[in-house]
Amino acid sequence: MQLTLEDLEASLSELPAQPSSVAKEPPTKPARRPLPAHLPRQEIVHQTACACPECGGALRPLGEDVSEMLEYVPGRYQVIRHVRPKLSCAICQKIVQAPAPSRPIARGLAGPGFLAHVLVSKYCDHLPLYRQCQIYAREGFDLDRSTLADWVGGASALLEPLVNAVGRYVFGTYKIHGDDTPVPVLCPGRRTTKEGRLWTYVRDDRPAASPDPPAVFFRYSPDRKGERPRAHLTNFTGVLQADAYAGFDRLYGERIKEAACWAHYPELPVIRSARERKHHGRFPALVMPNIVRKPARPIKNVPITMRPISGPPRTM
Repeated sequence: MQLTLEDLEASLSELPAQPSSVAKEPPTKPARRPLPAHLPRQEIVHQTACACPECGGALRPLGEDVSEMLEYVPGRYQVIRHVRPKLSCAICQKIVQAPAPSRPIARGLAGPGFLAHVLVSKYCDHLPLYRQCQIYAREGFDLDRSTLADWVGGASALLEPLVNAVGRYVFGTYKIHGDDTPVPVLCPGRRTTKEGRLWTYVRDDRPAASPDPPAVFFRYSPDRKGERPRAHLTNFTGVLQADAYAGFDRLYGERIKEAACWAHYPELPVIRSARERKHHGRFPALVMPNIVRKPARPIKNVPITMRPISGPPRTM
């Protein structure tokens, strides 16, 4: 849809303006946002003649007009040559040479900057590896998709300690948010996709004026079984804010306390059944928003203390 709208807008911009007999008010020109200050500037000064073109008199400075234009400098690749001279002793004939520098991937051709470029292009810019191969081919060097896949796997192993550190930081707090979302996964041999799950656990206490920086911990699983969040939250103790997914519901107890998400309250009735109350022995905590304008659907048996917020109960 976005591509179609972009094509229509581009086509309309190419059409000549049609004259109109009806007088219209001049449209308000939108304010142009300034270009980011952190971008490097290249200043080009356009000098005029040294003498006045009318009378030939000397010119003196009066002021200047400055305008900016956003430009793109194409990225470039370079080859780093590591040269290690060999030296021999004139007395004992011993050969001396500096040790070879370490590589991110053993015997790999990619440097750390190029590996980061491949990962960002794949996971942030959504460029599959085969498309990256085509881009690199335009630059004059061929890289097989299998080679790039090996680099992605090797870089993932290098980043595993950093991922584990993020996980320890996220689960090291007292309150986190948990959720999952479906992701299409290629199914080799079937020419189709299957549904995987991407689990997210968020630590963000900025609304409570906490100085701790926020962080998100991601985990992937091929299915949505309840054992997945149970394995993810093995070392977590505190409050979990999540939706009404049954896999999360089985985790609540002495170690993990429930904070029901108010955004999903139509999915999770405020009054649990007698069986669930007997199982939990308590009501879930409710995380209420500042303003609840319009509920997604009416609910029955709303406690009296909540009627000013959600309105009187109505028949469904």
